[in-house]
Amino acid sequence: MTPLTQRARLRTGRPAAGGDRLRVLVAADTYPPDVNGAAYFTQRLATGLAARGHDVHVVCASPTGAPDVVEEDGVVLHRVRSAPVLVHPTMRTAVPLGLSGHVARLIDRLAPHVVHAQSHFTVCRTAVRRGRQAGVPVVLTNHFMPDNLFAHAHIPGPLHTLAGTLAWRDMVRVAYDADHVTTPTERAAALLNGKGFTRPVEAVSCGIDLRRFHPRPAERAAARARFGLPDRDTMVFVGRLDAEKRIDELIRALHRVVAVRDAQLALVGTGQREGELRRLAADLGVADRVHFLGFVSDADLPLAYVAADLFAIGGVAELQSIATLEAMSSGLPVVAADAMALPHLVEQGGNGYLYPPGDVDVLAERLLAVLGAGPARAAMGEASRRIALTHDLGRSLDRFERIYAEVRPLPVAGLVRGRPPRTRSGTAMAA
Repeated sequence: MTPLTQRARLRTGRPAAGGDRLRVLVAADTYPPDVNGAAYFTQRLATGLAARGHDVHVVCASPTGAPDVVEEDGVVLHRVRSAPVLVHPTMRTAVPLGLSGHVARLIDRLAPHVVHAQSHFTVCRTAVRRGRQAGVPVVLTNHFMPDNLFAHAHIPGPLHTLAGTLAWRDMVRVAYDADHVTTPTERAAALLNGKGFTRPVEAVSCGIDLRRFHPRPAERAAARARFGLPDRDTMVFVGRLDAEKRIDELIRALHRVVAVRDAQLALVGTGQREGELRRLAADLGVADRVHFLGFVSDADLPLAYVAADLFAIGGVAELQSIATLEAMSSGLPVVAADAMALPHLVEQGGNGYLYPPGDVDVLAERLLAVLGAGPARAAMGEASRRIALTHDLGRSLDRFERIYAEVRPLPVAGLVRGRPPRTRSGTAMAA
């Protein structure tokens, strides 16, 4: 069989090695060592699929700038030339020059059964377009919220509405080129439909590893010692210390909480607002109660939840919030802003409480309600764990495998069923 014939057969949806083994090309504009939810999900998806025996390739921006190909955890990373993102000190973006041809050659050489894009930005939109032109099914998962970009891009407040409208319009335009669109929650799916995308959007949880994040109350004192935390009631937040996370609300609420109860706040992560948050804590007289733990390695991250009594989050642009799910899986009650996807994770009075975003007085009341709940606090943690069980990463991987099978075309009389033949320009020919 010639390589060309083999590639053609692969594109009909028949596994290269028999059985149900798939060749998947995952396109990502952010991937570890980037620190954000989309990057971590993409890595979990890729490594999870590889662990199931699939042939997984990821095309993403190089963390150093120079292109290379490496294998990590069973996944082949095709890292393309990149440049620094001027508005973000730690992230890089793919250089557009030559990217389209590179991705086209990659698709031609790999002949993937499916392309799975994780955004609508430079790498992903190129992969979506080139996948369509090559007749490869395309799945797109949306992790995008304009609010998460405003601070990094230094867009003035009065322009947020206009910038958000244009950004959503661009995202929707790319999404229409996909065969199947997913997003982490029903709320996120409804949001995308509300922004003008009229086709179905499926909610598929990003999923978490329930084996890594699980209740370990007997280790709480040791975990606190590991991070240098005093042994007192501890609230934890895990994520970027950036504007959209509204961590200032947690610090202001802590100021009210410590007037009643011996408590502290542990912040896991780094970000643009760290200096500002440190000054706020000092101004409020709670600098000794706010502990900036900085970046915590993936290996130590479960211990950050073990060290805490509850998880608090004030973000208003969460499409799912993996950190909240990890905390819940670890058996922590949750106090969260009543915004975007967070209400899907909190049963009011069950595993925690919601509060109106920006209302620090109510936030403080909710925090005190959990910390002072006595034996009921443990029951809240158990309720969190039960909810988290429905977000097992294995279930998410199962669903994505089925989606890949559903979008894979079948050969019919030399053509691909369900997909009209395309011209060289990639446009569909009239029947």
